[in-house]
Amino acid sequence: AHVYCEQCQEDFCEVCGDMIHRTGRRRLHVLRSVAKESSARKVDGEASHESGASAMDQSPEIDDESGSVEATDAQAAMMDSGAFSVNFSSQSGKVETSGGPVFSDWITERAKFIPLRLTLKERKYLRLLEAALNVSEYTDKIDVLMYGNKTKRIVGQIKELCAILSGLVLASDYKAGQTLFEDKQFEDNEEFFQKIFEIGRRHKIMNPEKMRNEYGKLMFLLQDAQTSEVKRMLNLSLVAPIKTVHSVLEALGTTYVLEDEMVAVATREIVALGKTRSQIQLETKQKERAVEYLCKAYATIDCPAEVIRQCLYSIGDNHAYLRFTRDSCDRMIGYLSSLFVPKKAESESLSLAILLGRNGARLTHSHESQYHYVMQTLTLWREMLHDMFMLWHQTDQDLLAPGNTYRLKDTGQGLNRVQSCPRVSKSVHTILHRTQRAVGRWVGSSMVHLGDRNVPNALVFIDKYNQVASILNPIVRVMEFLEGLERNPSSNPDAADLVERAHGGAVAAKKLILADFFRSAFDGSGADNFFDAGSCIDGRLTSAWNWCSTIEKKRYFNVFLLSGFVGFNGGPEGFN
Repeated sequence: AHVYCEQCQEDFCEVCGDMIHRTGRRRLHVLRSVAKESSARKVDGEASHESGASAMDQSPEIDDESGSVEATDAQAAMMDSGAFSVNFSSQSGKVETSGGPVFSDWITERAKFIPLRLTLKERKYLRLLEAALNVSEYTDKIDVLMYGNKTKRIVGQIKELCAILSGLVLASDYKAGQTLFEDKQFEDNEEFFQKIFEIGRRHKIMNPEKMRNEYGKLMFLLQDAQTSEVKRMLNLSLVAPIKTVHSVLEALGTTYVLEDEMVAVATREIVALGKTRSQIQLETKQKERAVEYLCKAYATIDCPAEVIRQCLYSIGDNHAYLRFTRDSCDRMIGYLSSLFVPKKAESESLSLAILLGRNGARLTHSHESQYHYVMQTLTLWREMLHDMFMLWHQTDQDLLAPGNTYRLKDTGQGLNRVQSCPRVSKSVHTILHRTQRAVGRWVGSSMVHLGDRNVPNALVFIDKYNQVASILNPIVRVMEFLEGLERNPSSNPDAADLVERAHGGAVAAKKLILADFFRSAFDGSGADNFFDAGSCIDGRLTSAWNWCSTIEKKRYFNVFLLSGFVGFNGGPEGFN
């Protein structure tokens, strides 16, 4: 327990306490921090110390040489909750911390969830795994309502897939395949199958746009393989922990590498926007030198330089992932706050107000309420994407937990595996709590659907939030296209003339597109019936999907086409 309510006379964790006491009469209840009380009792028990020493103990300690201040309990709590975040400047490409912990502290904690980049040999195994999963009909034969022994069917399909993998390995490298499978039983290659399945799971986390069909088969196969009956019949386990930067360095005893300040330089992403060629070349050389320095300074017999280099490149992949996903939310928040005023709409056409039943809306909000509703939703998405690697790992753990069984149920969208998500649920509620405290005012429901007919399992949840960047990035690109026309119309005179005649100029087109998006993509629509959408956490994203499906009917669709847009599919083919 972290807080105690005097009126309820009950202890609560910080998240549950704030959630229960957020609205209504409970908002007037008095909450006391249990941690503060215990620390106060501890100070009282040390009354034998001198008053000056006691005062010094209660104040932050300052290092005379560096001038740094040690974190207080409140600061430590904020660090643990992720309140301090790292900002990636699009102009300099440098990693900066906003008044919080140093970069080494942040990256050491985050490295626990950053997947290790695949080696060349692992990529060859990945291709074989993708090929085997591509021809597999696992879910077609297992996730069906039929009589018979399901466990035997599961074991038969798993052995068939493993046999295909074995054949592909043997065909690609005869000597390696002969060493693996000659005179050996199926269970003797447990380590090999664990390795190859772990490669697929690790690759998907770092590249969410890949393995769109194969990943579901892989996770459902491993989910079934974790049941006690299947384990007993197979006589082996197919699941191994995902390799992360921190786990690899920890196994080799070199986690102190992450404490070096040069890691920030060696892993930063170099963004070419607004820079000269000489600046880009200089930053590239600085990054390469920093990588070489770290490899030479910290390489040991157990931890060679190649492993350190692989870990640094993996952290760099993390930064690239954040820029592609999280930063799109930051851009949209910037457009909302700079082009719209919460108190009053600029004009009737630019009003964000929505009315239940009009244009498919399921909610009724004034301009001001809708402004705050959109702002808090984008902020929530931003925090979700910031911690997406952590959510990926917890999704993996929830899906593959041995005792966490599922039920095959018709949810209205076909048969789905309905399974509880305790780890993901706890983290999502923590992120939601952090967002609510950051935005202050909360509009709409804070209901999180997990393990029910709306979001059957953790795999569906993680897939939903992986689409946020696919929705927002095309809109950001259109805004950049219009900003380019605004700065220099002569660069594309035909497009500038069309935008001027059809929409009244680039600025007016920007406001028109964003106003429609902030209205229609956050109106509670998008479900099959009237009751499954709305202002809940899941329904906010469903509304945005619904808006994407109607984009070609919008009168500003020609502006999207001019910017190179062809779809919200999230892949590299999404733009010309």
